Amino acid sequence: MIGTVDFRSHFSPFLQSHPSNWVPPCRSLSPLRVYMYDIPRRFNVGMLRRGDSDESPVTEENLPPWPRSSGLRKQHSVEYWMMASLLYNNNNNYNESKKGDELKMMEAIRVYDPEIAHVFFVPFFSSLSFNVYGHNMTDPVDILNFLRKSKYWQRSGGRDHVIPMHHPNAFRFLREQVNASILIVADFGRYSKSMSNLKKDIVAPYVHVVDSYTDDDAPDPFKSRTTLLFFRGRTVRKDEGVVRARLAKILVDYEDVHYERSVASEESIKLSTQGMRSSKFCLDPAGDTPSSCRLFDAIVSHCVPVIVSDQIELPFEDELDYSNFSIFFSTEEALKPGYMVEELRKVPEEKWLNMYNKLKNISHHYEFQYPPKREDGVNMLWRQIRHKVPGLTLDAHRTRRLKIPDWWDKRR
Repeated sequence: MIGTVDFRSHFSPFLQSHPSNWVPPCRSLSPLRVYMYDIPRRFNVGMLRRGDSDESPVTEENLPPWPRSSGLRKQHSVEYWMMASLLYNNNNNYNESKKGDELKMMEAIRVYDPEIAHVFFVPFFSSLSFNVYGHNMTDPVDILNFLRKSKYWQRSGGRDHVIPMHHPNAFRFLREQVNASILIVADFGRYSKSMSNLKKDIVAPYVHVVDSYTDDDAPDPFKSRTTLLFFRGRTVRKDEGVVRARLAKILVDYEDVHYERSVASEESIKLSTQGMRSSKFCLDPAGDTPSSCRLFDAIVSHCVPVIVSDQIELPFEDELDYSNFSIFFSTEEALKPGYMVEELRKVPEEKWLNMYNKLKNISHHYEFQYPPKREDGVNMLWRQIRHKVPGLTLDAHRTRRLKIPDWWDKRR
C-alpha cells in the first residue's frame, strides 16, 4: 500500500552491518512524496551570492554549488541540501534509466501535483537569511504572507509543511506563526515547549566544516592518536555553554589534553582537522545552545565524541545508538577536577577500537552532498520526516470529522 511505513526501522541496528545491496527495513515501498513550493530565488539560492539578479526558476541544471568559502555558514546549510535533493530526485529523473537504480534508494522525490504529496517543503533558507541580513531580515515576513495564501497551508494549518530552521535565530520573532509545521532544527535551546518538540520536529545534524577523514587507514589507530582529549574553539559562550570557560581551567595541566581557545578561520579549521585526526577523544561541550558543529566534525574525523551537554538532543536517534560510539558526561561530572580525564584513561583499547570502527561505519550518515547518496545525511532526514506522516494523517482525519473543538486536551 502506498504511504505505509515499516516500523521495524525503530529497532534496526547499525545500518552498515548489512550487505551492500540490502534495502533497510525503514525504507518503504515508495519514497516520500514531497511538493516543493516554487518561490523566488531571493529566498534561497539567490542569497549564496550577494547582488545575484538572476530570477530564473531553480532547476537541477542551474543549481549553484554551495560556495567553498562560506566558512561557518556551512554548518547550518541543511536547507540547501534538502532543496538540492528534491531538484535531483524529481519525477522526470526518477524514470531515467541512468539514475533509476540510485533514485529508487532515495527516501524522497519531488512531485508536481500537490494533491498527491505527503508533505510540503518550503525552500526558504532561513538560516542563511539570518547570516546574511541579521536582525534586519524581512524575508520571514514575506514567506509567511506567501504561505497564508496557499490553500494547502490553510487546509492543514501548516501541519504537513516542512520548514528548515537550523540556525538558532532563524525565523526569529515569527516562529509562533509556523509552530504547527515540521521544523528542521539543530536543538531546542531557543524554542519554547509549545513551539517545538521531538513529537513533531526533526533534529538535524550540523553540516561538518572539517574535511571528512576518507583515507583513515592507520594500522594501529589507538597508538597513532597520541592526544587523549582534544578541544579547539571558543571558550566564552552563553547559557549552558559557560561550561567551556570552566573546563579550560580544569583541563589546563594535562600533557595529553589539548584545550585551546580559538576563533573560526580557514587556518583554524585546518588545525582542528589535524587535531581531531590525531586524538582518541574529542570534547563536545554545549555552546550558546545545547548542540554544536563540533560533534559532527568529530564523527567524520573518527574521533570518539565526549559530549558534555545536559539538554542535547541528537539526530537519527531512533536508528542510531550514540552510546555505541560516544561518551557522555553530565556538566556536574565534567566539572569535577580530574574526573573526566581519569574516566577516559580507563577506557580499554578494545572498547575504544570498537567505538572508532563504529564511527567509521556510520559517518556517511552525516555527509551532505550533491548528488545525494543512499543513506547520507539528507536521505536520513527525509526518512525521519517520513516517520511523521502517520501522525499527520491521523491529525488531518480527526480534524475533518470533529464537530467541536478537540476535547482531548481538555480531558481531566
